[in-house]
Amino acid sequence: MNKSDKIYVAGHRGLVGSAIVRNLQSKGYCNIVGRTHKELDLTNQADVTRFFEEEQPDIVVLAAAKVGGINANKTKPAEFAYENMQVQCNVIKCCHDFHVKKLLFLGSTCIYPRMAPQPIPEDALLTGPLEETNEAYAIAKIAGLEMCRFFRMQYGDDFISCMPTNLYGPYDNFDLQDSHVLPAMIRKFHEAKVGGAESVELWGTGSPLREFLYVDDMADACVFLLENYSGEQHVNIGTGKEVSIKGLAEIVCSTVGFEGKIIWNHDMPDGTPRKLTSVDKLHAIGWQHKVELEEGVKLAYEWFKENIDTARMNGR
Repeated sequence: MNKSDKIYVAGHRGLVGSAIVRNLQSKGYCNIVGRTHKELDLTNQADVTRFFEEEQPDIVVLAAAKVGGINANKTKPAEFAYENMQVQCNVIKCCHDFHVKKLLFLGSTCIYPRMAPQPIPEDALLTGPLEETNEAYAIAKIAGLEMCRFFRMQYGDDFISCMPTNLYGPYDNFDLQDSHVLPAMIRKFHEAKVGGAESVELWGTGSPLREFLYVDDMADACVFLLENYSGEQHVNIGTGKEVSIKGLAEIVCSTVGFEGKIIWNHDMPDGTPRKLTSVDKLHAIGWQHKVELEEGVKLAYEWFKENIDTARMNGR
């Protein structure tokens, strides 16, 4: 990559894309292109083709996706499958047609089997059944990942993929109907504290183990891979450390300062029992995370408080 390369970050206003833009800018990449959903509908093939004709980007980061937590994935599987595959097909094909020098496709660790070996190595892909609660999203992401590999195999395109673990941080989605577990906890505990509630209800048993990565660390890893990696196999991005959902709740509760009771609703699903990525490949390439969970939760909560009027909540 050259500092003068025109870099298109698809999804530049989201949690992932905005962090990647910040990291690129901090490293001196100033020719960055982005379009809002209103300006460019990535599910529309003609619009995407027209955009690539006009802008002719050198580098593309495909961070745009329809994402959500267990409830959103469970109730809207057709939307998750269709919209994500439409976006991926359109952008990846245009990257080939318009001779983009390098494409970075961002997947998700939900692509791995529900009962994958722990920590999960990259070669665990397609070795067993997926977790049912996010199956549609996972299948869409697997399709995008494999499409990048197929274009590399057939045409020699420099298309690489990475699989970030559970992300959190600035510009996250705090809509309780669609958000992931950590931002949902931040909002729930904050509103309970402000409202003087005696308790907060959380889904499941609190026993599942999860790995969380601060989004600015993820962005740093993505730019590192753009600059240093051109391999065929996708690369996990994570911390290699895990915490139970109950332990996470205690960290968020303490950070927010909520002093009430946590009630676990055992009638609601837990999701995958354990999901920890192996980051040996990423470490071998030369990158490791910097922000630990307790510090990251504090940073995320501070951002939430400072931006509560404009944060993504209740569909806005």
